[in-house]
Amino acid sequence: MRISVIGCGYLGAVHAAAMASLGHEVVGIDVDEDKIAALTAGRPPFFEPGLGDLLIRGREQGGLEFTSDVSRVREAEVHFVCVGTPQKPGEFAADVTYVDAAFESLVPYLTSSSVVVGKSTVPVGTAQRLAAVLADTGASVMWNPEFLREGHAVDDTLHPNRLVYGVAPGEDGQRAAAALDGVYRAILEDGTPRMVTDYATAELVKTAANSFLATKISFINAMAELCEASGADVTLLADAIGMDDRIGRKFLNAGLGFGGGCLPKDIRAFMARAGELGADQAVAFLKEIDSINMRRRVRMVDIARDALHGSFIGKRITILGAAFKPDSDDVRDSPALAVARLIATQGGVVTVTDPEAIENARRMFPELRFVADTTEALTGADAVLLLTEWGEYRNLDPDVTASLVAGKVLVDGRNVLDPVVWRDAGWTYRALGRP
Repeated sequence: MRISVIGCGYLGAVHAAAMASLGHEVVGIDVDEDKIAALTAGRPPFFEPGLGDLLIRGREQGGLEFTSDVSRVREAEVHFVCVGTPQKPGEFAADVTYVDAAFESLVPYLTSSSVVVGKSTVPVGTAQRLAAVLADTGASVMWNPEFLREGHAVDDTLHPNRLVYGVAPGEDGQRAAAALDGVYRAILEDGTPRMVTDYATAELVKTAANSFLATKISFINAMAELCEASGADVTLLADAIGMDDRIGRKFLNAGLGFGGGCLPKDIRAFMARAGELGADQAVAFLKEIDSINMRRRVRMVDIARDALHGSFIGKRITILGAAFKPDSDDVRDSPALAVARLIATQGGVVTVTDPEAIENARRMFPELRFVADTTEALTGADAVLLLTEWGEYRNLDPDVTASLVAGKVLVDGRNVLDPVVWRDAGWTYRALGRP
């Protein structure tokens, strides 16, 4: 099928390349000429495992094109809108300006056979409103939320655990669903479950899922606070309650908390939209979820300062990790960088290292020192803080690391290292929620 993808950021670039790999003819549209040039050359403008290979394959096979010329969408049958919905400055609400602009840019090129598919994460009610905007074109509008995990986005696109279609009632919705079935034929034939819902349900699925995950993470971090007060071990607690299959062990990893460009903004936008609908009391608990998450950063700084006998002044602190999670170069709302900056304001001499996110982090916090090489970053450190659980940090050898540092103090912000092994090697090991 002939497909257009409006917006070639993280979501759009991955979606365009993945759809081309399924055999479709895809044109990606973006206003950023530098981004278009990079994607055309097969260079992802961000780090995402496997994306570069898909871009190169799409270019070589001729089924993938990127351009800033929106008129190139004219030949497409299905149009995917994949632009961002950032948090509004000074507010919790999502900014849907880019979504509105994307839909409006399509109007001159749509016909009664066109299908416009929203994939951006939007406040409930957006699809219905935009369907009215396109009503005179005769085009069908549907919402198909994305469930991508950074670091796994290619696999999540090609092998999703579910497909959700939000469609209009009646024949128009049936036609739109049939068109999307054509796009996803190979994925559906692979056995992926497919749900067809109304607009509002499809819009709520993504934000409800993210809110639930955030709740689970903040719950175990609240338990970590209780464990710190009582002397219990939150890791063992999580193992024990996770054995109950009604609860499960996934996302019960206490530590520094969540960040990135999705979970924090999505739960805040969820609260904002619920308030607009008069249902703010139903999600009032999310305010405490957000608060618990932010408290972990301050608590991490407190534990590190305590491990250094009460002061960071003049102490050399090495931060392992800048990205908000491993296998990503995304530093938006990064807990690791928040901690690094707090320590620097308290007199610490901070060095940050990361396998992929150094340049993005430097642009955000130029006042911090960044070193790409882990060995160089560790050399002479008075304390080491593991804040992003990249594989190379999880696999550090305590004896080798000890030969590099000035002080054997380790604070494990992700609870991924074995405290027995590190303490046996002579390290002072501290972690959130552990004795």
